Amino acid sequence: MTICSKKYYIYYINFIVFNKNKNKFLMNNKNYDFLAKGGEMGALTRAKDWSNTSVGAIETWPQSLCTTLGILLNSKFPMFLFWGPEHICFYNDAYRPSLGNDGKHPDILGQKGAEYWPEIWHFIGPLINQVLTEGEATWHEDLYLPIYRNGKMEDVYWTFSYSPVKNEEGNIAGVLVICNETTDKVNIHKNLEESNKRYRENLMQAPNAMCIFKGSSFIVEIANEPMLEIWEREEHEVLNKPIFKSLPEAAGRGLEDILMHVYLTGERFTANELPVKLTRNGKVVDTFINVVYEALKEPDGTIYGIVASANDVTLQVMARNTIEESEKRFKNIVKQVPLGIAILKGADLVAEMVNETYLQIVDKTEEETLHKSIFDSIPEAEETVHPLLSQVYEDGVPYFTNELLVTLNRYGKQEDCYFNLVFHPLREENNEVTGVIVVGYEVTDSVKARYFLSESEKAFRNLVMQSPIAMTIFKGHDYIIELANTTMLDEIWQKSASEVIGKPALEVFPELLNQKFPELLDEVLYEGKTIRENEAIAYINIKGRLEKYYLDYQYTPLFEKNGEISSIMITVNDVTEKVEARKKVEDAEERARLASEIAEIVTWDLNINTQQLIYSDNLPELFGLKKDIKISRQQVLDRVYIADLPILEKAYQTALKTNIYKYEARVLKPDNSTCWIRVHGKIFFDELQNPVKMLGTVMDVTDEKNRHEILMKSEEKFRVLADSMPQFVWTSDAMGNIDYFNQSLYDFTGISKEDVEKNGWLQFIHPEDREGNINRWMESIKTGEEYLFENRFRRHDGEYRWQLSRAIPQRNAEGKIQMWVGTSTDIQNQRDFTDMLAKQVHDRTQELELKNRDLINMNIELQSFAYISSHDLQEPLRKIQTFASRLAELDDHNISPKAKTYLERIEVSAKRMQTLIQDLLTYSRTNSAERIFVKTNLDEIVEEVLMDFSERIEEKKAVIDLHPLGEGTVMPFQLRQLLHNLIGNALKFSRKGIPPEIEIKARRVLGNKLNFKVDYPNNVYFCLRISDNGIGFDDEYKERIFEVFQRLNTESEFSGTGIGLAIVKKIVENHKGVIKAHSEKGQGATFKIFLPEL
Repeated sequence: MTICSKKYYIYYINFIVFNKNKNKFLMNNKNYDFLAKGGEMGALTRAKDWSNTSVGAIETWPQSLCTTLGILLNSKFPMFLFWGPEHICFYNDAYRPSLGNDGKHPDILGQKGAEYWPEIWHFIGPLINQVLTEGEATWHEDLYLPIYRNGKMEDVYWTFSYSPVKNEEGNIAGVLVICNETTDKVNIHKNLEESNKRYRENLMQAPNAMCIFKGSSFIVEIANEPMLEIWEREEHEVLNKPIFKSLPEAAGRGLEDILMHVYLTGERFTANELPVKLTRNGKVVDTFINVVYEALKEPDGTIYGIVASANDVTLQVMARNTIEESEKRFKNIVKQVPLGIAILKGADLVAEMVNETYLQIVDKTEEETLHKSIFDSIPEAEETVHPLLSQVYEDGVPYFTNELLVTLNRYGKQEDCYFNLVFHPLREENNEVTGVIVVGYEVTDSVKARYFLSESEKAFRNLVMQSPIAMTIFKGHDYIIELANTTMLDEIWQKSASEVIGKPALEVFPELLNQKFPELLDEVLYEGKTIRENEAIAYINIKGRLEKYYLDYQYTPLFEKNGEISSIMITVNDVTEKVEARKKVEDAEERARLASEIAEIVTWDLNINTQQLIYSDNLPELFGLKKDIKISRQQVLDRVYIADLPILEKAYQTALKTNIYKYEARVLKPDNSTCWIRVHGKIFFDELQNPVKMLGTVMDVTDEKNRHEILMKSEEKFRVLADSMPQFVWTSDAMGNIDYFNQSLYDFTGISKEDVEKNGWLQFIHPEDREGNINRWMESIKTGEEYLFENRFRRHDGEYRWQLSRAIPQRNAEGKIQMWVGTSTDIQNQRDFTDMLAKQVHDRTQELELKNRDLINMNIELQSFAYISSHDLQEPLRKIQTFASRLAELDDHNISPKAKTYLERIEVSAKRMQTLIQDLLTYSRTNSAERIFVKTNLDEIVEEVLMDFSERIEEKKAVIDLHPLGEGTVMPFQLRQLLHNLIGNALKFSRKGIPPEIEIKARRVLGNKLNFKVDYPNNVYFCLRISDNGIGFDDEYKERIFEVFQRLNTESEFSGTGIGLAIVKKIVENHKGVIKAHSEKGQGATFKIFLPEL
């Protein structure tokens, strides 16, 4: 009999022995071989007393039962046997686990089925009867039949077959059950179905587009809403259909091959920004998706489909492409823009991109610059630029500056360059600053040109003022008289400067209204014409009477940089008495012509290929030739000094690289005189980068060179003067390189200038002081702070003596340090005294009173020392003044006029030096004066100071507005000095033609009510306020004015040493107070002094 399940096959055969003699079936083995093995159930079957059951004792069992049990007990597949009318139960070891623990096993063995399977007999009873009556096997798969086991009813699933077992007569005597418990399998299947259900629900609810393709035709089994949106299809258009029939526009682009590869190999496929063709708004367009294809497998590993997830990133890709295209255009623009641009990334300021203009500016290649910190390629600029860039990177605030001075090593030399710069933070989308964008435009030439222009204007004004020809300048549409020289005032107009300067010319000279001159002025101002006329008739009111003059005059328009005419320069020569003497008239005309052409600049245009030179009319005159002579480029070169020709060649080679052509050279004129010329031009290239043309200007700079030579001689005079001083005087450049010592130091150390240049100046510094000296000196160079250091110098006899070395930076108008001036003073006696005093205080404190008296005596000695120093410093100056005066008194036969001019300059310089020494002594005494505070009537001190200035007050018609000040606890002498300096400055720096107005008042306020930090916030402060209506100053200099030797005006405008306000600040500091200054240019100045009441 064969029993077949879905997954397996089991075969068994009933072996039956027939006893013909008795005509019945009997067992042929009385030793029960069929029960010999069978495991646990075999043993239990053998041990059980079967005589009390309906099947009887074992030896009476029919052969069919024995054979069936032999097969059952030795089978590894779960089997159960119902035998006989009472359905007696037999089962094997494989079936035993299905009965559980603490349940039917082992009691059910040999028992009636209906009694031991009551919980399922309602189901299996009919099945057994069906098999018994019909003789056909049954089959059930994963059937739910709960049974009692393990002490409780359990849900159990079975796959089983009920088969008939026939006895020897061929009748069905039992039912063999071949079964397998499938509870675990069914539970797994249920869990899998639940998981699939949840998976599908999750897929449908997923925010990302997802779908499932079944089979090799990629039939869409499920697709969520986002996927349908990507396909732009309705659900009924794609479900249960092959995807490429539903979306024909996506076919034929490689997607079929990708899906088939995943389906065949099971390999996962992932792609970002995969280009596909999809329908959008009825049109097939390029679309980009991020996609993942993953194989779906049966439990046995068979691939039955593909799950796809997708994300439409078309907008992101298009946005990125747009950004990339924008960045590309931006980089192209940056590369081509005529501004220097660099993009720096990170805190290290690494150059990510630089354009060609930037590389030309710094004279570097991309290899030297890109992907490195910017200061790796231009370390010389780090000190100036790095703090500014770091500040922008850290704060995220843009920085703008014009004409920033930056030192660059380029084209073979170190050069001071000026730039208009923008440092702008580079921000990401999250607003994080990741770098700095640098945009720069070099304005070195314009700055230097402006400087030279300023110098030229200054020289021009000096020329006007010193000219023997009457000259004046009218400014603006009202023809304001801006400037007029003495000749014009005294000889032509016969008026004082106060009567004309700053006033409209036609108001000062109304008699000109009915003459032709107003129309001529309009013609010059509005049309830019230069008008000349000789022997013109003019009627001028002289002392109430209209006088007739014959004048040679010229009206010349003066242009601003933008080409607008701002002023008219007028030169006038009175030829009234010379009309009949033509020669004198011609001489006057020649002087007027020369004066008008002094500042002219020659322009030129050179064709490099043909060497054709086009130039303005005054070029031949520059080279000493007649104006109407034609001159070639070779003739120009022939006039250049042979020794200077390499300069021209070098300038040309540089211009081929930089486009800028400039040099200075000497020219030999036909009369063998020499002049200096300055050439500045630009070279132009064709499309093949071949030079084809040069444009530029040339001007005579002989006077400038001569002035430079005079300046060098003046510096030499300074050195001679310094060498005559007993103190050690020294100077250095802005970088701290000492370039000068006066003779006194060489005499003291016994070493020569050559030895210092060879071995350095540290050789005469004590070895123990060298490191500290260098560190302090370099700190001052770095910060610009005053250098002050005590160290020992080795004298020529080997003895070391203590020196107090001090240096102060000298700054230009922009505040940039140009040089350092220092002195070293012997303080050995003070050091010895200090060391001795310290030792005595330590060893013998009981002698304190005695030492205090010694200290008082020493202070007296120091004051005497100051007096002696003053005398020693001033005595050489007095001798210079004395001998200069004697030389000046010599008659013209013994001394030339030029020498007299030089002597006058020596006297003026000596007087300034004497004033400087006196101010320095006052400043020094302010530091060392005994500080005794006395309750003082401040009004009396002010009255005393005003009495000192009474003559000057009367002379300037000054108005003093003095408010009551009351009493204060101060150092009377020092406060008097403070008031003297401030009131004196208010009188000195008054505006021309405007009487000074000085207001002096005071109030008291608590220190904690002030808007700045003070030393005694809980004390009352006496607040003294002094204001005037003078020339004032730019508020940016309100701190700098209190530094020693700081001047905001030239010596020619206002005399002084630059020490007065430093003394004022020192006096305020001696009182533990604070001084504040505020001003606007041309609006006067206000000084506020805050002194604590201690």
